[in-house]
Amino acid sequence: MERKVPKNVRQIGNVSDSLKIYVEDYVDTYLNQLCDKEADGPVGAVLIGKIVKEEDQEYQYIYGAVRMEGLLREDDGVEVTDEIWKNCCEVCKAFFEEGEIIGWCAVIPGVPLAMNSALKKMHQKLFSKDTGIFILKDPVCRDEMYFAPKFNDLMLMNGHYIYYEKNPEMQNYMISSRKKIGVTPSEVVADRAAKSFRDLVQTKMVMQERYKISKLACGAGMILILVLLIAGISVFNNYDRMKAVQMAMEAMSDTVQAKDVEEKKSGDRSKEEKKEKLNEKEETQGEKEDIYIVQAGDTLAGISKKAYGDFSHVEVISKTNDLENGNLIYVGQKLVLP
Repeated sequence: MERKVPKNVRQIGNVSDSLKIYVEDYVDTYLNQLCDKEADGPVGAVLIGKIVKEEDQEYQYIYGAVRMEGLLREDDGVEVTDEIWKNCCEVCKAFFEEGEIIGWCAVIPGVPLAMNSALKKMHQKLFSKDTGIFILKDPVCRDEMYFAPKFNDLMLMNGHYIYYEKNPEMQNYMISSRKKIGVTPSEVVADRAAKSFRDLVQTKMVMQERYKISKLACGAGMILILVLLIAGISVFNNYDRMKAVQMAMEAMSDTVQAKDVEEKKSGDRSKEEKKEKLNEKEETQGEKEDIYIVQAGDTLAGISKKAYGDFSHVEVISKTNDLENGNLIYVGQKLVLP
C-alpha cells in the first residue's frame, strides 16, 4: 500500500532536503521510555518502518520499535549478538507483519552523545553501508542524535519529523511489553461525579465568554452615548441642556455600577455552585471515576490521543485539572479526563 506523506507533523530541527525521516509519536514516546530503563546497563531497540523513494527524494517512515533484550556494553558501544537480533526479528514479525527493520537505537549511560568507532563498527555489522538509521539517546537529559548513511559514512542529520496517526501495531506491542513486567495500562471508566465536574468546567467557560461579550457591548454603548452628548453640548450650549446632560451621565453611571454589582453577585453564586458540585464530587469518591494515572514518558498530547484518539482535548484536560503549565505533569499523577 502506498504511504502518503503525513500532514499532522511536528518538525524537530532542520530537515534535510534529500532525506526526510518521519517518526510516529508512539515510537518517539517508547524510545524516551527506554531512557528510564538504563539503570541496569545499556538498552536499545530496532526500528521498524518503510522506505519510500520518489525521484531525488527519499522518505523513511519509522512506525515501530522493538526492544533489544539482553544488550551488553562493549567499550564505548554495545554488543548486539546474533541471538538478540534473531529475537528482534521474531517479535517484529509477530507485531509488525508488513514492516521491515530500517534502523536501530541505543541508550548508553556514561557515553558521550556522539558517534564513535565502536558504534560505527556495530552499525556496519547490522546494516549495509548505504542503509540503516541510527538514533543515539542520552538517558539523563533525553537529548538525541539521528544518523543516516551518506557518502559511505554515517552522517549526523540536523532534523526530523514527529507525525501523528493511528498506530495499533505499536500500541499492541507497548501493552504487551508492560504486561511482561507486570504493569497493566491505566483503565478509564465513567461515573456521575466526573460528568458533573466536566459540566461544571464547560459552564464556567460559557459564563466567562458571556461576561467578556457583555463588557465589550457596554463599553461600546458608553462611547457612543458620550459622542452624542458631546455633539449635543456643542450645538446647544446653554446651562439647562448641560444640566440635563450631566444628569443623564450620572444616571448612566448609576446603571453601569448597578450592573457591575449584579454581575459580581452572579459570579459569587457561580462560585458557590462550583463549591457545592466539588463537594459532591469529593463525597462520591468511593464510586468509579474518569481518572488517568500519568505514566513515564506521558505528555498531555499523548494522553489526549490515548483517551480520545486525537489531540484536540489537550487544553480541556489542562483546564479540568487546573494545570498552569501542561508540560509539568509527573509519574503517578491522577488526571480527571473530561
